[in-house]
Amino acid sequence: MGSAKPGESRVTDRWRGKWALVTGASAGIGSALARNLAGGGCNLVLTARRRERMDELASELIASYGIAAEIVTADLTLPNAPKEIFEFTTGRKIAIQLLANNAGYGAYGYFNEIDLQRQLEMVQVNCSAVIHLTHLFLPQMLERGSGDILIVASTAAFQAVPFISTYAATKGFDLLLGEALFEEFASRGVHVCVLCPGPTTSEFHAVSKSPSGPSKHFEAAEKVAQVGLEGLVRGKSSVVSGTLNNIQVQALRLAPRRTVTGAAARMFRPKEKTG
Repeated sequence: MGSAKPGESRVTDRWRGKWALVTGASAGIGSALARNLAGGGCNLVLTARRRERMDELASELIASYGIAAEIVTADLTLPNAPKEIFEFTTGRKIAIQLLANNAGYGAYGYFNEIDLQRQLEMVQVNCSAVIHLTHLFLPQMLERGSGDILIVASTAAFQAVPFISTYAATKGFDLLLGEALFEEFASRGVHVCVLCPGPTTSEFHAVSKSPSGPSKHFEAAEKVAQVGLEGLVRGKSSVVSGTLNNIQVQALRLAPRRTVTGAAARMFRPKEKTG
């Protein structure tokens, strides 16, 4: 396809002139998805909690690519937020061709030491909001006979991961939900793909309070976003970003589940406090 400018779409013109809704658009993979889509001429509805960041991103993409962009501030920890987002788009008569369920976060530590409300809100954002938004926007897609849904999960979706136990469980939920929806609706013109990144350069580790910060082994959010969009274009039900991540995921299928979980526990176990 030739070279592309930073942030420019490297997939196709699939969404040119159409509208995409990106949740968690203020940073990381969400903003990378927005940049990639804008580079392909896609109009955007950006939603997240941080209005200032979305204003800056929208202004940048409008100036660079001449697209249209709308912003709706929403907190997906609140059960009614998906409905508010849906009503925002319908009120402006915006037909969403691509729903990117990207918003999500994690929390690191012993299960009993992580604040209960934080874990329940994690389930709300990572699972319930995905169901709610998909359930709201899917009927319009089915009526048109076309639409795309991207669900951002994680390589943690393929196994139990002690010390990020609730997060991994939510991402396993996302993976199974998305792969099931792929089979339900592909024949009706709606394509669902689950994107499973490994460690990615983003704010995830700071928000989750994980002791492992960004390293040279982390993938760039822009590359991960591209893999997810290409997965949709190629009609994949799920994609894992990164060669090493793909190898590791395939290896998990061969090892006993207890062995895999034990290895993850040794890797993620918090260091004992001293003094």
